[in-house]
Amino acid sequence: MTRPLVVLAAGGTGGHMFPAEALARALVRRGVAIALITDRRGQAFALPGADLTVHRVRAAAMAGASLTAKIKAALQLLVGTAQSWLLLRRLKPAVVVGFGGYASIPAVVAAHRLGLPIVLHEQNAVLGRANRLVAPFARRIATCFADVQGIAAADQAKVAMTGNPVRPAVTALVDLPYPELGPEGALTFLVTGGSQGSGLFSRIVPEAIRLLPEGMRRRLSVVQQVRSEDLDQVRETYASFGARAELSPFFPDLPDRLAGAHLVLGRAGASTIAETAIAGRPAILVPLAIATDDHQTRNARALESVGAAIVMPELAFTAEALAARLQPLLALPEKLRTMASTARTVGIVDAAERLADLVLATAPANGNDSTSSAKRSAA
Repeated sequence: MTRPLVVLAAGGTGGHMFPAEALARALVRRGVAIALITDRRGQAFALPGADLTVHRVRAAAMAGASLTAKIKAALQLLVGTAQSWLLLRRLKPAVVVGFGGYASIPAVVAAHRLGLPIVLHEQNAVLGRANRLVAPFARRIATCFADVQGIAAADQAKVAMTGNPVRPAVTALVDLPYPELGPEGALTFLVTGGSQGSGLFSRIVPEAIRLLPEGMRRRLSVVQQVRSEDLDQVRETYASFGARAELSPFFPDLPDRLAGAHLVLGRAGASTIAETAIAGRPAILVPLAIATDDHQTRNARALESVGAAIVMPELAFTAEALAARLQPLLALPEKLRTMASTARTVGIVDAAERLADLVLATAPANGNDSTSSAKRSAA
């Protein structure tokens, strides 16, 4: 008997690819074959030991400033849709799962034209623009937040909250207790921002630490992601007032760093929100001001509303403001422990399995063979 095939369609950024990878792993464990349709950025995706094929199609964002750019993007999407239509006719998947990003649009549109079941996964608290365009084609829309803006009233019945699948190294943190922290004990402060946060945090965080009372500074051990071009300057700043700081452009063992952190400072992308909650770590979140539809602020407020995080808008994120936020947290370790416990209550550790359940429940009972009639009718 032929194994069922599920096609994943995702833009090549980490926010789309991480949950796609987690779902792929969950489906592979259930004996499902996987194909990925993505753009140039995602074509290096691999799942060692799994039955996986990766296909690149043409796609481009429609948000260009000029009319010419928009026309070019529309043509790219048309070409990508034709490529996806031919590919899906050949692959005959049981289900197509869209994870957002403009690279997902051609595959989802082609799947709709072929009459294939479609599941969308929305990582953020605001329905992304790509998912918004194709939501009417979906049978189910999987979400990560209880309240997601931008879903039309006609599509509300399709919604199922599954959570945001994360890496196995992060799900493994769910059973690890919050690190011991006494009134005068050392406190590890993890600062991670990626390409969209490192520059800002490199300027603000060291100066905020400098402003803390000396006794508090002595307790802090900073682990900070810093852009390569800022590394020397940030190191010199910390050294100038004797702070303990471990700096790197990239931490390959970030889940381990998260496990050892007492407090996290970061942006408010969907993966950061999910990983912080599952690990059960209190956070100070600085939403990216230019994020589409201000979705990072909505993400961050969801954690803040239950008492698991503190939100600092980017425009108000100064060294003085950060120092003022840090002082009461360092003075009251019990507050950090309470925030950590609350964060863990909202983390969905089995999100990948929940999403896999939803995807397979959406597949026709006779699997891939069901696409044959759809293919013939669309031809």
